[in-house]
Amino acid sequence: MKVLEEKILVEGRALNENVLKVDSFINHKVDPKLMHEIGKEFAEHFKDQGITKIVTIESSGIAPALMTAYEMNVPMVILKKQPSKVLNDDLYQTLVSSFTKGTSYELTLSSHQISEADHVLIIDDFLANGEAATGALRLLRKAHATTAGVGALIEKSFQPGREKLEAQGVHVYSLARISRLGKGVIEFVQE
Repeated sequence: MKVLEEKILVEGRALNENVLKVDSFINHKVDPKLMHEIGKEFAEHFKDQGITKIVTIESSGIAPALMTAYEMNVPMVILKKQPSKVLNDDLYQTLVSSFTKGTSYELTLSSHQISEADHVLIIDDFLANGEAATGALRLLRKAHATTAGVGALIEKSFQPGREKLEAQGVHVYSLARISRLGKGVIEFVQE
């Protein structure tokens, strides 16, 4: 997606070979017009696939997932990373390791929000090692839902996330695929 790649080049900051900061338009301050364009792109790519729900992991995936859900006219479900006093029964849970933070967290889905009748699209801000998406897939499988695929805003193509998901039979659609990062260096996969 050219508009996203241009935004990454102008406002993104590559801190090193693994870290790309996009906090000025995706995950701290959010560009609503860009999120709307992203939602339209995902909706167009995954149209006619019978998607009944959009799922994302809190919190950076919420804006693009909401715009995608809006464009597809389906509900959005947020998988929780933090414990909740009101979300405490009939839960599906799985442990996920965060590459970015170097920690693990328990991902939670209420069994009341997803059912075996659902065909789900997972939307996330980054695809790197594929741990978050794999955790989301585990929860959806526990709910006996099916998955249409994973939509990622930014894929670090030099990390194994895509291969890990595709090995599980999951379709991956990334809007910006980065081939290389370095301090001040951002290069995209040429397609």
